[in-house]
Amino acid sequence: MIGVVFQPEYVGFDDEVRKPGAAFLTSCPKPTSKQFKKYAYWSRALSQLHEAYSGVCAYTAMYLPDRGTVDHFLPKAGENGRPDLAYEWNNFRLAGGKINTSKGDLTDIIDPFHVQDDWFFIDLPACLIRPNPELDKELKRKIANTINSLRLNQDDNYVQERCNILMAYATNDVSLNFLERRYPFLAKEIARQGLTLERLRELFRI
Repeated sequence: MIGVVFQPEYVGFDDEVRKPGAAFLTSCPKPTSKQFKKYAYWSRALSQLHEAYSGVCAYTAMYLPDRGTVDHFLPKAGENGRPDLAYEWNNFRLAGGKINTSKGDLTDIIDPFHVQDDWFFIDLPACLIRPNPELDKELKRKIANTINSLRLNQDDNYVQERCNILMAYATNDVSLNFLERRYPFLAKEIARQGLTLERLRELFRI
């Protein structure tokens, strides 16, 4: 993960999402997840959400070639549900479908809007995400919990994609500018670790 800068809602969001959502909540103040499905007005904002955040998943910091999904950072239903935020742009995070499923209604996930750039590190050549070992114990616990809950290391697809992109960069198949736009966490780690192309080739034995 890498810090995500909040982007303001687009013109038309109020009419497309917030107002119809508010009308539904007036008639059904505490909907269940099943009831919400018929009134998923947040999906109308998905294309704009993808554009606002340059198509980069808030949790994997990897580009989503499809539109991704709207994640409600604070869950809209369930025991800790916040239905009042179900149709609020500032509660939306762009997320890949698998990430959204893994996150579910969890409330102990670190908010991408609050992440500092020295919180998450990558171990090479394993391409696994780790907490910065110099952080305080409680913050490291929260980061490790987020990594585990979202399956950022357990899902081989995420790990392999990180490795593949770094190897492509090491062999000049993609540029640093490409990484900065599509894989900003990897670009940040290349800079932080001072990784040259030669060093990356040594690490990956290519």
